[in-house]
Amino acid sequence: MAGRFKQALKRASITAGLEFSFLLSRLGATRGLEGRGVIFTLHHVHPEKSEAFQPNRHLSITPDFLDAAIRILARRGYRFIGLDEVPAALAEPDGAQPFAVFTLDDGFRDNRDHALPVFERHGVPFTIFVCKGLSERSHTMWWDTLGALIAARPRVALCLPAGRIDLDCNSLKAKTAAFDAVARMLMAGDEAKGVAQLDAAANAAGINPHALVSEAVMDREELTALGRNTLVSYGAHTVSHRGLADLNDDDLLREYNDSAEYVAGITGTRPVTFAYPYGDARSATLRTAGYADWAGFKLSVTTRPGTLTPAAMASPQLLPRISLNGLYQKSRYVEALASGLPSKLVGG
Repeated sequence: MAGRFKQALKRASITAGLEFSFLLSRLGATRGLEGRGVIFTLHHVHPEKSEAFQPNRHLSITPDFLDAAIRILARRGYRFIGLDEVPAALAEPDGAQPFAVFTLDDGFRDNRDHALPVFERHGVPFTIFVCKGLSERSHTMWWDTLGALIAARPRVALCLPAGRIDLDCNSLKAKTAAFDAVARMLMAGDEAKGVAQLDAAANAAGINPHALVSEAVMDREELTALGRNTLVSYGAHTVSHRGLADLNDDDLLREYNDSAEYVAGITGTRPVTFAYPYGDARSATLRTAGYADWAGFKLSVTTRPGTLTPAAMASPQLLPRISLNGLYQKSRYVEALASGLPSKLVGG
């Protein structure tokens, strides 16, 4: 009960902050916070789903919302540029037209099927961050696996590196609480081992985690075909999608270089952009940023919220991005986010 109350309170607080930021933005009170531009984070883009239990709904927006976001930014005077153009845009004189960049993590097939038509309609370039292990089907997505397992079972018992957990999943509220509890435990222990144990439990329940990846993520052939579109560029996003902060030096560099070489095999050019898995303290640290630079990336993006100023180029391996969240799909919230105030409210 306490967890559900905290979750409801958090969403109410975020909504209030977005509404407040939108109002101040319309009043012109956020000037100076917008910076020169903004990089947006997206994952899935597809029509609204009808299932009641959608634990990963925050990772999905509709094509209509994406279209509305682009339209509102254009009305606000933003130009749309590719991620690799950010350094040049930030070096322009004061008073230059603000810019917006769109990035999509993981290489989901709906990026091609539902996001691409929207971007083409407006002539907006975008970057997809490719995870080699997902594209090659050698790795799984624990968040999808866990969601499918909890959706299918009235009770879930798991042995994870952080401990054993046995949870009721008989109602929507119980399923939501179970998902959150298991996710916390997965991140508290050895992530690779925990994901393997979760995959084994899912397979025992008749759920194939690798099939879930195949259903959702573009393979090499699909990425190659999509990459011929001039609006599309690719960046690296590791092999395993594990948190990077706890990896040793050799494993860390392998994640960087193997994923970059995979993208180079698709495009013919080694990518100069990189996105940290999760994008928070699990992956994006001063140490991992140093290795990203060593691996040859020119720009690396986090999911830490914030708009961009010329000062951002002092840390080009830790650039902020603002998430377009599936739980808050109102066009005025895009305007609020671009104002920079929500990021300041949460300490971005």
